[in-house]
Amino acid sequence: MSRLLRGACALGARALSLGPGPRCSRSFCSGGGESAAGSSSRWAENGWRRRPLLAWGAGAVAAALAGLGLARRAEMEEQRRQRQQPRKLSREEPDGANDDDDDDDLERLCERFMAPPVSRLCDLRDRRGDMQSRMELLIMETQSQVCRALAQVDRSAAFTVDRWERKEGGGGISCVLQDGEIFEKAGVNVSVVFGNLSEEAAKQMRSRGKNLKYHNGKLPFCAMGVSSVIHPKNPHVPTIHFNYRYFEIEEADGNKQWWFGGGTDLTPTYLNKEDAVHFHKTLKEACDEHNPELYPKFKKWCDEYFYIKHRGERRGIGGIFFDDLDSPSKEEAFQFVQSCAKAIVPCYIPIVKKHCHDTFTPEEKLWQQIRRGRYVEFNLVYDRGTKFGLATPGSRIESILMSLPLTARWEYMHSPPQDSREAEILEVLRYPKDWVH
Repeated sequence: MSRLLRGACALGARALSLGPGPRCSRSFCSGGGESAAGSSSRWAENGWRRRPLLAWGAGAVAAALAGLGLARRAEMEEQRRQRQQPRKLSREEPDGANDDDDDDDLERLCERFMAPPVSRLCDLRDRRGDMQSRMELLIMETQSQVCRALAQVDRSAAFTVDRWERKEGGGGISCVLQDGEIFEKAGVNVSVVFGNLSEEAAKQMRSRGKNLKYHNGKLPFCAMGVSSVIHPKNPHVPTIHFNYRYFEIEEADGNKQWWFGGGTDLTPTYLNKEDAVHFHKTLKEACDEHNPELYPKFKKWCDEYFYIKHRGERRGIGGIFFDDLDSPSKEEAFQFVQSCAKAIVPCYIPIVKKHCHDTFTPEEKLWQQIRRGRYVEFNLVYDRGTKFGLATPGSRIESILMSLPLTARWEYMHSPPQDSREAEILEVLRYPKDWVH
């Protein structure tokens, strides 16, 4: 299978378009996630590295490449045959130098993805040290890890793997599960897009203090990220959202501005204090690996960002959120994002397993629908990612609106009784709490 992926370099991402057909089977399941907590390290400490979590099987790519024809397979086999021929060393290359091990590691990593990467494998291999390549591999791996964990919990449905292209440049991979036993809708989307920034998108960035220098009216950019919203059926299982992204802009003078953004947040229908503590503690541990000041800062930012102004309440009980992260260095910022991404499965899946079979009443289901209405209001009115996507030419609307639930409800002048469990969660949404001290 690694040889099939190596041959894909000659075809490129467009030749491997999956369309709406291929579906992830139960072979995409895996065990529970590993805690993000580990030995603590300092945020400003150079040289600290953390190996990517490589715990998944090769079943995913077998399904994702099921549509390749015999002709393509023959071409890939030819690529494999040529690669096995003895390799000549250049004068600048020391004796014994060989990139085969690195190439094999890259291929083994890609075999665990839900689909081949958006970029061609040969390009990722040639630019393996570049941040764009490293971030693309991270978001592809995160998508795979989360989808496998969800598929293990909900074995009654399969992910639809939908590969799409953007004519202006780039594309993405959307993995969506609908009408499962546990999840009403679960979407995990990867996008890698590039081109020239639209005026509307640039306006949003300038409003955040970005000083952008155009060249002949154009501003080249590259943006990539993984985003997900998971809406369970049971009102006692909370909704989770996460997004981790990297943005790079090349200005008229050749200078490149870059930054990371992202976060993970929880939206329960009913408050469970034990779940809230587990969720926040897991994210705090991921942040503390780099600097103990990050969690309280990004937790506060999350509470402020997910505020529904016209309702006077937060969307959920928070988590972490950050944007425009460009310090202390690109490498350290990337390592921090990597730690946060690895914390997604352990902060959420144990809560799902704990409550997915809880009994609930029609009244509790109704309250879930009303709270989902608030979720929709925030996403369509305030969310930066939604607004940026809708303002970017060639964006894929289905993937942007993937975050919306299948069902929601708006009732006129609805107000829960005092001292009810519904009123309890509203109190927390209006006045955020500290869950880890």
